[in-house]
Amino acid sequence: MSQHEAGAGSSPAPAFVRSGVAVRPALLDAPADRDAVAAMLADYLVITEREKGGRVSGASALPERYRREIEDPAAALAGTTVLIAEGEGEPLGMVVLAAPDLGRCEVKRLWTLPAARGRGVGASLIEAACELAAGRGDDVVALTVWRWREGARRLYARLGFVEVDSWEARADLVCYARALAPAEAGRGGRERS
Repeated sequence: MSQHEAGAGSSPAPAFVRSGVAVRPALLDAPADRDAVAAMLADYLVITEREKGGRVSGASALPERYRREIEDPAAALAGTTVLIAEGEGEPLGMVVLAAPDLGRCEVKRLWTLPAARGRGVGASLIEAACELAAGRGDDVVALTVWRWREGARRLYARLGFVEVDSWEARADLVCYARALAPAEAGRGGRERS
């Protein structure tokens, strides 16, 4: 499959621009996007495992299910939309937007490169994901975050997410949701009554 974007095919043009941060769909068949997403996934997964108490020296020490994401993001993330944040043409972060299920979708794997933190990258990625979800007619964007990630939890609250009853079996995951405004007719979203 050429010019594969994990999920629906669309233009690589920015979906959202905020203070010098452009967000666009990743084209996972393009080597630069595939490599950038794989590197960011590796960083995200290694840090997460360490935060959970694992003694992970690097990506090669991750559980196999995570190594598969890094080795072949296009296959591992098929059916999702991966968004990349860039500044001056350089990757700054990423997020994965899952396909909707009965009007509800989830964002996963939000990652901002440490050197790019404090520049609005995470907010830009989440807002772009919510805009995309609203445009395709989703009603709710949901996510989980580890309890100890206070900065991420504050970001989600600032962006309109509220803590909800957990759907997760893992005790330290906190569940959040954000209701989306119905997409306006004529803006690419479906009409709703």
